[in-house]
Amino acid sequence: MKNPFEIGDFKTFKRKVTNNDIAKFEGGIVHQVFATFALARDMEWCGRLFVLEMKDDDEEGVGTFVNVKHVNAALLNEVVHFKATIQSVNKNELVCAVTAMVNDRVIAIGSTGQKIINKEKLSSLFKS
Repeated sequence: MKNPFEIGDFKTFKRKVTNNDIAKFEGGIVHQVFATFALARDMEWCGRLFVLEMKDDDEEGVGTFVNVKHVNAALLNEVVHFKATIQSVNKNELVCAVTAMVNDRVIAIGSTGQKIINKEKLSSLFKS
């Protein structure tokens, strides 16, 4: 594992809200806004952008937590901008603060954790 980053470094990406991202469950559509579970997925992805540069070829990242406080709605076709900022790197664990925004409107805030683990060790953990 390598770490070319410092506390406060950040990664960004954006997603246009589509029908694949809306709040729906077994009973059907709840409402046509960006779902909390889709926010969690994309918040974790934003933090993983660091992992992609940190892991060696024989390593992989694994999520350890996602905290999401969903504070506002993002509607269909709106573009949500995600920003993950490194809060800490402790040995092989990366923790990021993440925000999701549409223009100047905060949609969600939270944090993610990921560990970078040797692929063989990870494979054996999944088998046991």
